[in-house]
Amino acid sequence: MTQRIAIATSAGYAELHPDERPLLDALRAAGLDPVVEVWTDPSVTWSAYDAVLLRTVWDYFLRYAEFTEWLALLDKSGVPVLNDTEQVRWNSDKQYLLELREKGVSIVPSQVAAGACLREVVAGLTGQEIVIKPTVSGNALHTVRGLAGSPELDQALAELPDLVYLVQPFLPEIQSAGEWSLLFFDGEFSHAVVKRPAAGDYRVQESYGGQVIPTDPPADILATAHAALSASGPTPLYARVDGVVVNGRFLLMEIELIEPYLFLPQSPTAATHLATALTARLTSKTI
Repeated sequence: MTQRIAIATSAGYAELHPDERPLLDALRAAGLDPVVEVWTDPSVTWSAYDAVLLRTVWDYFLRYAEFTEWLALLDKSGVPVLNDTEQVRWNSDKQYLLELREKGVSIVPSQVAAGACLREVVAGLTGQEIVIKPTVSGNALHTVRGLAGSPELDQALAELPDLVYLVQPFLPEIQSAGEWSLLFFDGEFSHAVVKRPAAGDYRVQESYGGQVIPTDPPADILATAHAALSASGPTPLYARVDGVVVNGRFLLMEIELIEPYLFLPQSPTAATHLATALTARLTSKTI
């Protein structure tokens, strides 16, 4: 009997992002029956599926409480979820970076602060160029960059919502060498890209004019990224490891285990690779 897989997406991408649609073909070629479902649709019976694959749920951080309630609903229904809901919960708050640092992973230097503490942390960095981003967010929402102690950054801080934030140094290497994204399926390396921001910007997302260049990572970057992924817990079905090279060292920026953009157009074999990994898990029941 053909196994039905719910491909969870957001209402804004009810038919999936065009770049994700090759995955549907690859899943069908692997003998599965993928059905795209909007995660916020209350009419969906998730337990009717053999598994739920999280994909373009790209609004989860805007509806975070609702998203965590939905994960609990999936747990209660007993349907397997990929990636695992516990790992997704852990990954949804960027404070996990500090846990990985305790495990020996080299991360971009980070401090966590909220409310009045945020201003205290920033004041302690006066004269340094920094980046401030929410620990629960995406697509650079509520992310600001500026010179600590400057009137401009003080004004930007005053306009930020009352959230928990990461405070990090701005790394000029992102503008010069770019940011790495390495994709892994079932723990195996698939492909990589380097993302570079538009001239004068620091955000590498394509929505801000960033460029994506498929690139084979050198052995040291690949090994470091793989080690960071291993430190994050059980092997996920899919993962994207983002980082930047500073003084010859790969520093982890984040590990995306929820709904990472997979750069499928940059790798003609990636969709098949992911479909094969999912089929193997379903067959061996090791989800």
